[in-house]
Amino acid sequence: MKKRLIVALALLICIVNNSNAQANIAEEGIKRVMQEEKVVGFSVAVVKNNKIIYTHSFGMQDIEKNIPLSDKAIFRIASISKSFSATSIMQLVEAKKISLDDDFSKLVGFKVRNPKFPETVITLRMILSHTSSVNDSQGYFSLDVINPAKNTDFAKCYNNYEPGKGYAYCNLNFNMTGAVIEKISGERFDQYVKHHILDPLGLYGGYCVDSLDKTRFATLYEYNKDSTKFIAAPAAYNPRSEEVKNHILGETTPIFSPTGGMKISATDLAKYMIMHSRHGKYKGGRIISKSSSIQMQTKLSDDEGYGLALETTDKLIPGETMCGHTGSAYGLYSAMFFNVDKKFGIVVICNGCGPSYDSGFNNVIKKAVNTLYEAFIK
Repeated sequence: MKKRLIVALALLICIVNNSNAQANIAEEGIKRVMQEEKVVGFSVAVVKNNKIIYTHSFGMQDIEKNIPLSDKAIFRIASISKSFSATSIMQLVEAKKISLDDDFSKLVGFKVRNPKFPETVITLRMILSHTSSVNDSQGYFSLDVINPAKNTDFAKCYNNYEPGKGYAYCNLNFNMTGAVIEKISGERFDQYVKHHILDPLGLYGGYCVDSLDKTRFATLYEYNKDSTKFIAAPAAYNPRSEEVKNHILGETTPIFSPTGGMKISATDLAKYMIMHSRHGKYKGGRIISKSSSIQMQTKLSDDEGYGLALETTDKLIPGETMCGHTGSAYGLYSAMFFNVDKKFGIVVICNGCGPSYDSGFNNVIKKAVNTLYEAFIK
């Protein structure tokens, strides 16, 4: 018995020492990235065997107030938010309240048809996969831009190819999706996501600024290359309190930005990512079915790699095929990517950096992801 305890203790010490060594390598690597590039701060999380094995924050939460970034900080994560909208839709599909092949016009309450292809039905699936032929040229903060009854220039919201036969990333698709979630569920968009995704998973976050602790917001900074300075972007956390007070379900939904407005920490985003890596499962049951999860993760085109608010790529980490999403807005850059078969994933959120790109990914984000991969996974 005594020998077993000694062996177990030695093994535990070995594991702890190894974990510390990995953390040291990772932290030295991230600090090196911050020295090589212009970076305000990083919050990161690493998942192995579908468990969080490492979280850490680097740099500043607020430069002006000299507040260092902590793991409790929450960020507007930009387009990773789209996956929360798509997950909500899959729940409504499973409840048989809607179908992915429904005519989107009937769901959103006004005509959504490319006037160049008036006979081609634009489906919910097309909206979620960016194959709808809808574009952001007229903006996406109001649904009126694409509503024929409210905008005579609505035709400009459509590309020249037939719906379903091309791909164009489009934020308006997901602000319209948020309106559909409200119309079908009868719940305000931010409340639906809270009640059906965040609360079951035990996550702190949301789309409504006034519902969150503002002291936890990581200030986002846009880099000005002319002055080589970081400029705070307070619009990222505009509460829109009056608009929220007067919100009309299914109409003014873009005030919550279903396309990019989720506010959450890197650690809690990693917990959400684990649910997707486990095909919808979590400790308390399921958020979505395995079938729904597979549909979200299955790319519809080899050229684009995009499924339903999740994309597949082999360009982020050499030799690994990953599924997830990136985000960029107001100076923030984020990435959430996982590998279902190998049960690992990485979340990186940066609240300000100089934007340069490598294979479609922000250079700073790509370097940070690969640093963590090399330290903890490879």
